[in-house]
Amino acid sequence: MTGALSQVRFVLVTGKGGVGKSTVVAALAKAHAKAGRRVLVTLCNVKEGLSRLLGSGPLDAEVRPLATNIWGVNMEPERCVEEYGAMTLHSKTLYALLFDNRYVRTFLRAVPGLHEWAMLGKAWWHTTEEQDDGSFTYDVVILDAPATGHGLDMLRVPKVIVDVVPPGLLRRDAEKAWALFQDPTRCQVVLVTLPEEMPATETLELAGALHGELKIPVARLVVNGVTTPLFSLREREALIAEGARSVTDESPLDEGLRFAASARSERERQQAHQMKRLADGLGLPTTYLPFLTDGATSPDAIDTLARRFLDSWLR
Repeated sequence: MTGALSQVRFVLVTGKGGVGKSTVVAALAKAHAKAGRRVLVTLCNVKEGLSRLLGSGPLDAEVRPLATNIWGVNMEPERCVEEYGAMTLHSKTLYALLFDNRYVRTFLRAVPGLHEWAMLGKAWWHTTEEQDDGSFTYDVVILDAPATGHGLDMLRVPKVIVDVVPPGLLRRDAEKAWALFQDPTRCQVVLVTLPEEMPATETLELAGALHGELKIPVARLVVNGVTTPLFSLREREALIAEGARSVTDESPLDEGLRFAASARSERERQQAHQMKRLADGLGLPTTYLPFLTDGATSPDAIDTLARRFLDSWLR
């Protein structure tokens, strides 16, 4: 792993729902682990499938080992608030006296953005966690962030805290986290998409909001589920035109084969168009992950995708 990448402490992965974000997180974690880094993957209170992708037992609110050099936690907002309160007050007993009643819990649930900050703040805190010898517990923390809009809302919270909250412990930690998120040498935001119109459009909008509104640099684009082209551009256009012919027209192809070839050609054309949109609109370093015909839900599939990251990015 290069010297620049060895400085990265936090990786935030986001994208439109359904683009295979968790698959990318699993493959990215495996790639970092293969490169010799100790990795913590943090999930945001989701019905998780990461443990299955890495071949381990299910995750919960406790940090647990998932694979060699990989640990994971499925963060629960109220548990995160409790942990933060206990650390801030330096006493779980004092925290329980002050906060462990239904009135205070109802109030905390009503505070805008508190739960989002509790999870984002916990993920950030793990980048500062140290072992007894003073070394970091984890070399890199990967956050499987909520999908596009919710992911943006989560990232807005520390900025709001920095802008409006009076000086104190909450603002101090938000300032440290916000400084990390805006530092491209220590934090990488990775956008995941499919080579399709709606995910590509949403990815372009998300990148614009991150750069324009939040001033958070985006490190890389991952295009997931890329189909290997079978046809050249000329062949593609000819086959699409062939598929548009009436079934009564004479054709060297029978109807079923003509339809299949035309549909595949159209898919390749749309894929190429969307990848060009993304390249022109973002200009980001990009990793293309292949569409796996056997699916991407097994540890072997994750190993295959992890090798793509190692070959295209992390060496």
